Amino acid sequence: MTDSLTIRNMTRPEVDVLVDWAAREGWNPGLHDTELFWGTDPDAFIAADLGGRLVGGGAITSYAGEFGFMGFFIVVPEFRGRGLGNTLWHARRERLLARLHPGAGIGLDGVFAMQDYYAKGGFVFSHRNIRFRTEAPDRPATLTDGNPEIVHLAEVSFDELLGYDRTCFPAPRPAFLRGWISQPDALALASRQDGRLSGYGVIRRCLEGCKIGPLFADDAQAAEALYAHLARFAAGGPLFLDAPENHPAAIELVRRHRMVEVFGCARMYLGPPPDIAHHRVFGVTTFELG
Repeated sequence: MTDSLTIRNMTRPEVDVLVDWAAREGWNPGLHDTELFWGTDPDAFIAADLGGRLVGGGAITSYAGEFGFMGFFIVVPEFRGRGLGNTLWHARRERLLARLHPGAGIGLDGVFAMQDYYAKGGFVFSHRNIRFRTEAPDRPATLTDGNPEIVHLAEVSFDELLGYDRTCFPAPRPAFLRGWISQPDALALASRQDGRLSGYGVIRRCLEGCKIGPLFADDAQAAEALYAHLARFAAGGPLFLDAPENHPAAIELVRRHRMVEVFGCARMYLGPPPDIAHHRVFGVTTFELG
């Protein structure tokens, strides 16, 4: 079944196809995800080519060789059940391991139905990341000055942002962050407490509504302030947040805003689990790149 299957790097136009497939699967990508993801790591996108036809793909993103993330794993529906996805997935895992430093870990957010499959490939369950949805009001309540102070992220030095992000993500990701926080159709904000960065968040327009990600903050107060300001960007439309279930304060935030669970993934790791400040992660960045 897989004799004529070729595993190779994707071309840039093929990544557009992959993102379109993701949209059809209901993953609701951002309007500018393709360019941002390609700019982060163009060697990450792997194609399954069957006799010259693109039938599947996925991403194997390397963050400076220190941490890898597997995402965007899709096989065209008519080609499923033939072993092609199994070949593609294992080839991607081995290629990503070869791109990383010895001993570096790999993460993924897998749909629950595939959790046992990924476990057979060596991945260990960590926690669930749950996508929540609400309808942002047409006329959000007027915000007042408060503590912490909320400012545009552009007012924060990039080095300070990079340092803060590193406490919440397993490896430095400067290339990704530069594009992510300055993308069109988006808003990036920071919280300040006593003159220092105490959190940041980004909201971007997606095919449906807007999605917050990441939402990183020192505590529930900073997270709430960031959420309230970011949510105004989505006024009158759907608003999504992917919250980690292993952080009770994050789940309290979505419940407080009456957000409804609509989707979820199992966060799993191959190799050592990352040593990050889980108490700061109120919303993950993306299910596709970590």
